[in-house]
Amino acid sequence: MTDKTIDLDQCRGMEAQKATDLRRLLAEVEANERALRLRQDELEAHLADAPAASWEEAAEKARYVLGLYAATLTAGDTRRRTLVEAVWRIWSVSPARHPRAGSRTGQTHERSGGDPG
Repeated sequence: MTDKTIDLDQCRGMEAQKATDLRRLLAEVEANERALRLRQDELEAHLADAPAASWEEAAEKARYVLGLYAATLTAGDTRRRTLVEAVWRIWSVSPARHPRAGSRTGQTHERSGGDPG
C-alpha cells in the first residue's frame, strides 16, 4: 500500500476527462441554482411579510416584481418589453431630478393619498 494519492483523471482518456469535467460543472451549476432559489424565496418572504414603510420601499418592491415579470416576457413581446423599459427609465431618474418631484418631495403616504405598501 502507498501513501501517494493517484489522480484518476490523469489515468483516463481525454473523452472521459471531458465527461467528468462536464458532470462536475453541471453539479456545481445545479447547486448554485438551488442556493439562488432559496435566497429568492427568503427575499420574497421578507418583501411580503410587511407593508412598505415609505414610497421608496414600495418602489423597491415594485421594481423587484417588475424584474420578475420582465424575465418572463418572450423576445417577440415587444409591446410589453417597451412598456417595462419605459417604467425602468422613469425609475432611473433620481427623485430629486424627477419632473414631478417638486411639491411631492417629503410627503408621507398619509398626505399623498394612500398606503405605499
